[in-house]
Amino acid sequence: MRFWLLGGAGLVAVALLVLVGVRLLGGDQDDGPRPDQARPGTILLVPGYGGNRAALTELAGRLTAEGRTAQVLTLPGEGTGALEEQAGVLDAAVTDALAGGAPSVDVIGYSAGGVVTRIWVKDHRGAEKARRVVSLGSPLHGTRLAGLGASFARAQCPAACQELVPGSDLLDSIDDRLPAGLPWLSIWTTNDETVQPPDSARLDGAINLPLQTLCPAARTTHSGLPTDPYVTALVIEALGDDPLTEPASCPAVR
Repeated sequence: MRFWLLGGAGLVAVALLVLVGVRLLGGDQDDGPRPDQARPGTILLVPGYGGNRAALTELAGRLTAEGRTAQVLTLPGEGTGALEEQAGVLDAAVTDALAGGAPSVDVIGYSAGGVVTRIWVKDHRGAEKARRVVSLGSPLHGTRLAGLGASFARAQCPAACQELVPGSDLLDSIDDRLPAGLPWLSIWTTNDETVQPPDSARLDGAINLPLQTLCPAARTTHSGLPTDPYVTALVIEALGDDPLTEPASCPAVR
């Protein structure tokens, strides 16, 4: 009888180990090396749904004026194709930057570009390549607008639109805590008219920052995030030489 009990306990232990192993394999438990936080390098900016580069080009210009190298990616299918494919484009750009001598890369993901970045971290071991990440108004848990499009205008809701429906298989697959040691700042505006609810941008393991908690007077919309002076100041500070910490006050703007 004692042997049977021990055998049963052993079976339970094995089952628990199997379940834990499945969970680990399903997440992105990345315990590899991390980039040197003291060596900022190239900044890659990932556009949102539709692939419009204009707003991010302005932000890239501000970062360039701060002495950084900044590149706005061009996404396949104008940013409406499968988000996993877009993550592959980001990974190729990261590989090129590092092969070209950049000591590290920082990534800025705007709107769906932040979802692309999260996929890249999970599927391409991005925590071993990105020094820091900033996402702006990213529907990491989906947006109701995509749900409406998929339900009532499916022909006008391409792959990326369908993947941004709350509860989609893709979004469920990245709903894990970030790998330890990857500094990530997620900024959103409570006035977001595109990402609903706005706190879909909240990410477990990141510094989560609704803009209005620091700057109550900010009237920033979703489309205004990349060019908003407060947001720009927060991005520049987040990607600077000092360690990434939660901002304590509304930044001075010029």
